Amino acid sequence: MRLIQNKKMSAFTLVEILLYISIVSVMMGVISIFMFSILQSQAKFKTISEVDQQGIQVAQIISQAIRNSNGITAPIQGNSGSSLTLGFADSAKNPTVFNSNGNNLQIKEGTDAIIPLTNSKVSISGLSFSNLSLTNTPGTVKFQFTISYINLSGRNEYDYSKTFYGSAGLRFN
Repeated sequence: MRLIQNKKMSAFTLVEILLYISIVSVMMGVISIFMFSILQSQAKFKTISEVDQQGIQVAQIISQAIRNSNGITAPIQGNSGSSLTLGFADSAKNPTVFNSNGNNLQIKEGTDAIIPLTNSKVSISGLSFSNLSLTNTPGTVKFQFTISYINLSGRNEYDYSKTFYGSAGLRFN
């Protein structure tokens, strides 16, 4: 006669399987939300970085041009305008004009072609130059502009604008 051995089979019950699946599902949901949040933050950071870099670069170019010029042609003393015309001794740079074509800030030096100073990812608005020069002084220009990220998708993380202010004076000759 053969002895029947009582072997206990080890297996998961239906309740245990459902419990494990629900725990894994909750963890996957939390991880998905966390990853989505990280991707949104990364997109917002890139948007802010693009606007800030463009604005700082443009402000530096305008300030440097003002400091190196011989005079301010437009706007005239005490007035403001949407473009800036500077005079230079170097005929290749005379005159140098800063203005906006609607979306981009651009520069034209002498007879050279117009060069955009901002890229296609941003648009510029509120461009203003104020000639704060006093009589018998080298001249000072205050400028301001707003750069906005072009948000074609309408998503919140790509919605960002910043206004930049600056001023520069001509160097004494």
